[in-house]
Amino acid sequence: MLRHEFQPGRLVAGAFLTLAGIIYAGDAGGAWETPWFVVIPLVVGGLCLAGVAAATTRGIRRRRRSHQGTTTTPPDPQPKAPY
Repeated sequence: MLRHEFQPGRLVAGAFLTLAGIIYAGDAGGAWETPWFVVIPLVVGGLCLAGVAAATTRGIRRRRRSHQGTTTTPPDPQPKAPY
């Protein structure tokens, strides 16, 4: 199986959308009564948190990538001619 990079934004979004589905499934199954408007703030809040998590992850990865590029690349010993 191919490895992929961990994306916490998608994990958070999936968790909140799964929770919304469980709430609606419980309502449809008769386990509890859920008004239709209860899930809207849950989904919107989950998507906002997912966006924050994705932006934070992207910033951290960019910062690590830029720091790794400067430490592993040695300086050029001879400057190139300006042609």
